[in-house]
Amino acid sequence: MLKRIPRLLSAEALNALMLMGHGDEFLICDVNHPAATIARDTVYGEIIDLAGADIPTALAAILELFPVDTFVEQPVKRMQVVGNPGEVLPIFDAVQAVVDAAEGRSVGMAALERFAFYEAARQSFVVFRTSDPGPYGCFIVKKGVI
Repeated sequence: MLKRIPRLLSAEALNALMLMGHGDEFLICDVNHPAATIARDTVYGEIIDLAGADIPTALAAILELFPVDTFVEQPVKRMQVVGNPGEVLPIFDAVQAVVDAAEGRSVGMAALERFAFYEAARQSFVVFRTSDPGPYGCFIVKKGVI
């Protein structure tokens, strides 16, 4: 057991985060996201489950250890609502609040069309699937430098 490591982060999750370098991205998603399909194309190649956690809780745990990129204007990406791309769902605001709090600054978040988001997600290093019921609980976060 290690001190100050969030308990919901498994050894596998910690390993994946340690393997990532500056500019690598991870996908954190809800249970409805096609995580297995996306994960096959990532560097890591498989899902890491953060079972029992919703997205804000899991993301807050990751961001205790993980710096968000400061070299790009929008280091976080989310999926747009299909049929209503300007709609803002509560999960979008919740994730924005978690990222801003972790970084101590306002962090830019881009909104991508559904299929553009899937393509961007396939370029991620790893996929973290939560138990969050969704909908639209899928975010890509770019790693920064410590």
